[in-house]
Amino acid sequence: MKTITTHEAKTHLSKYLVAIEQGEEFIIARGKKPVAMLTPLVKEGKPKRPKVGEMCGPKALIPDSVFAPLTEEELKTWYQ
Repeated sequence: MKTITTHEAKTHLSKYLVAIEQGEEFIIARGKKPVAMLTPLVKEGKPKRPKVGEMCGPKALIPDSVFAPLTEEELKTWYQ
């Protein structure tokens, strides 16, 4: 974590904000005494909603038996 002076922070704030967005942290010192810390803001919000067609969990495994033709007994129950 890098320490910068108040003058340096004031003069180059835009440059430091870009670095903070990339995850860096800075301590601002008045003289040699640390007085503040600049850290990235953690956004806590709602979890991202999946888009249509996206999987929400583990991949579903569908056995081949699902696509097998119905037996005679099963067919009789459908046509009663």
